[in-house]
Amino acid sequence: MSRVPAAKRRRLSPPEDDASSASSSSSPPPAESHKASFIKNAAKWDLEQDYETRPRKLKKQKENKKLPIRTTEGWVAHPTALDVQVKDADSDSFLGSGSDGDDEPEEDKAEEEEQPKIPARQQILEAKEELARIAGLVNEDPEEHIGALKALADLAEKSDNTTVKKLALATQVAIFKDLIPGYRIRPLSEEAMPEKVSREVKKLRNFEQKLVSGYQAYVKHLGKLAKASGSNNEQLASLATVAVSCACNLLTAVPHFNFRGELLKILVGKLSTRRADADFLRCRETLEKLFENDEDGNVSLEAVTMLTKMMKSRNYHFDESVLNTFLHLRLLSEFSQKASYHSVDKAENEPLSGKKMKQKREFRSKKTRKDMKEKKAIAKEFKEADAAVSHEERDRMQAETLKMVFVAYFRILKARSPKLMGAVLEGLARYAHLINQDFFGDILEALRDIITTAEVSAAAQVSEDEDGSGESDDDDDEAPERNLTRESLLCVITAFALLEGQDAAKAASTLKLDLSFFITHLYRTLHPVALNTDIELSAKSLHLPDPSAPTAPHQTPQTNKINVQTTIVLLIRSLTSVLLPATALRAVPPLRVAAFAKQLLSISLQLPEKSCTAMLGLVNRIARSHGKKIAPLWNTEERRGDGVFDALKGEIEGSNPFAGTVWEGELLRQHFSPTVREAVLGIETGVREAAR
Repeated sequence: MSRVPAAKRRRLSPPEDDASSASSSSSPPPAESHKASFIKNAAKWDLEQDYETRPRKLKKQKENKKLPIRTTEGWVAHPTALDVQVKDADSDSFLGSGSDGDDEPEEDKAEEEEQPKIPARQQILEAKEELARIAGLVNEDPEEHIGALKALADLAEKSDNTTVKKLALATQVAIFKDLIPGYRIRPLSEEAMPEKVSREVKKLRNFEQKLVSGYQAYVKHLGKLAKASGSNNEQLASLATVAVSCACNLLTAVPHFNFRGELLKILVGKLSTRRADADFLRCRETLEKLFENDEDGNVSLEAVTMLTKMMKSRNYHFDESVLNTFLHLRLLSEFSQKASYHSVDKAENEPLSGKKMKQKREFRSKKTRKDMKEKKAIAKEFKEADAAVSHEERDRMQAETLKMVFVAYFRILKARSPKLMGAVLEGLARYAHLINQDFFGDILEALRDIITTAEVSAAAQVSEDEDGSGESDDDDDEAPERNLTRESLLCVITAFALLEGQDAAKAASTLKLDLSFFITHLYRTLHPVALNTDIELSAKSLHLPDPSAPTAPHQTPQTNKINVQTTIVLLIRSLTSVLLPATALRAVPPLRVAAFAKQLLSISLQLPEKSCTAMLGLVNRIARSHGKKIAPLWNTEERRGDGVFDALKGEIEGSNPFAGTVWEGELLRQHFSPTVREAVLGIETGVREAAR
C-alpha cells in the first residue's frame, strides 16, 4: 500500500526564531506585545454579533412636500420616488456598472423577439378567449372584478387588429347592459366622502364609482370613433359603424343612466349629415323608438332640444326625415293642452288663484292629525322609492317638448327652406289640435306667403313654356327640389286643420279667421292637378326613368320631398276640409258647393281609374250632405240664375255654376270601369233623395 501524505496544517503563530529575529532587527517591543495580544484575543470575538449591532448608514430620500389627496377610501399620501431601486438595477450587472455598450445587445434581443408576429386569425381567437374570460369574471362577481373593465378598454384602444377592437366594443356593450342598474348614479359629494359607512355600503359605493368612470370612458371612446363615419378609410369607417351601433343599443337599453347626453350627441351628429347611409338610418330609427317608448318625457325633451339646436346651426340644410321624427312623439296622443312656440295654455281643471271655497271642517284630535301627518310622509317616501312617474311632471316635460317642436317648425317656415317645407306643413297638420289660438296668425300668414310664391312660380313657368325660352333646362333641374303643388295642398289642409282642431264653441266667439284665400286657391288648382301624370305616385312609389330625358338613367324624373301621401290623397283631404267640415262652425254656401261639384265632375273625366273612383266617392258624400244645394245642377227647372257658366274663372262667385248642367255624368256612365259607373249612379240617387 502506498503511503498517504499527511495533511498540512497552517501555523497560527510564527516560529520563535522568526519572531526573535524580527524583534531584534526592526520592530520595537511595544508593537510586538500589541500584536501578540491581538492574536490572543481574536479567537474570543463574536464577529456576527458585532456586524449585526453596527449602525448602518442609509441614503437620504428626498422629502415629500406634496399634500395628500382625498379619494373614496380616505386621505392618501403621494408615493415617494424610489431612485435607489433604479440605481441598483443599473449597477447590478456581472461586468460592473452599466455602460453604453451593454444596452446595444438588449435592444438587439428585443428586436429579435418582436420579429416573429402572430397571425391575424390567431390574434382574433386569442382575443375571443380573453374577452370571454373577462366577461365571465365580471358576470360571476361584478363587485369583485369591476376592475376588469379597464382591461377591456385597453384592448379596444391599443389593439392593432381592427376586428379585435370591434369585438372588444361589442363585449363592453353587453357587459354594461348587464351591470347598469335601474337608477341613475350620482357622484359622491365632498361631505359624503369622509363619512364612516359599513363595509357593504363602502363596497357598493366603490363598485358604482368604478362603473360610472368606466362607462364614461367608454362613451367618450365611442364618440371619437363615431366621428369617422362615412370616411374613405374602410377600417375607420367600419369602426365608426360599430361605434354608432353600440351607442344606439345603449341608448335604447339604458336611456335613464348617466351620460345620456353624450350618446344623444353621437346620434344627432350623425343625423346632421345629409348623407343617408346605413348609420344614418340606424340613428333615425333609434330616435323614433326612443320617442315612442319614453314615458316620463325627459329623454324626448333632451333629444328634441338637441335636434332643434342642430337644425339652427346647420342653417336648415339636413334631411327631411329627421324632421319627421317629431311625428313619433307620444305627446301627439297623450298631451291635451294647447301651446305655441313661446307659451302653453293652462289646464282647465287647474285651480284658480284666489280664495278657495270653504268646506265643512272635520274634527280631528291631536293624535289623529299626528298620525295622518306621519302617514303622508311615509306615502311620500314610498312614492319616491317606487320612482312613479308623476302626471304633473310628465305634462310639464311634454309641454316644454311641444314648445321646442313649434320653435323648429316656425323657424323653418320663416326661413322658407324649400326642401323642408313639405315636412313642416305635414307636421303642423298633425299637430293642429295642439296649436294655441295665438299662434294662428303667424302660421296663416306664413301659409299665405307659401301659396302666393307657388302661384307666381306656376305663372312664370307657364309663360316660359309658351315662349319656349332656353332657360327651361335650368328650371327642369331645379324642379325636383320643390313640388309647389303638393306644398300648396298641404297649406290648405293645415289651415283647415287648425280650425277643426279647436273647440267650436270657443272658436266661434274668439276666432275671426277668413280662409277664403285658401278656398279660392284650391278652386284654381283643380284643373292643373287633374292633368298631373304622377297624381297617384309619391316619393315612395316606383318611378321609371324617361329614356328620352336628358338626366342620367339612375336618376328619377322627379323627387318629391313629402314622403307621406300621394297628390290625389292630399287633394281629396283638402276638398273634404273645405266642403265637409267636421264642425258646424261655418256653413258652406250653396254657390261654393255647386261650383266645386261641377268642377270635380269635370276633372273626373281626366283622372285615372282609382283616382276617378275616389273623387266620385267624395262627390257622393257631398250629394248626401248638400243634396238640396246642388240639385239645380241636375234639374234645370229648379234653377234660379241666368248667364253662362265660366269654368276657367278664378273666383268662385264669378263662375256662375248654376248656369251650367252636369253633362259629365252621361260620359261617366259609359266609363270602362264598373266601379265608376256604380259611383255615378250613386251620386244621382243621393241627389234625388235629398231633393225630395
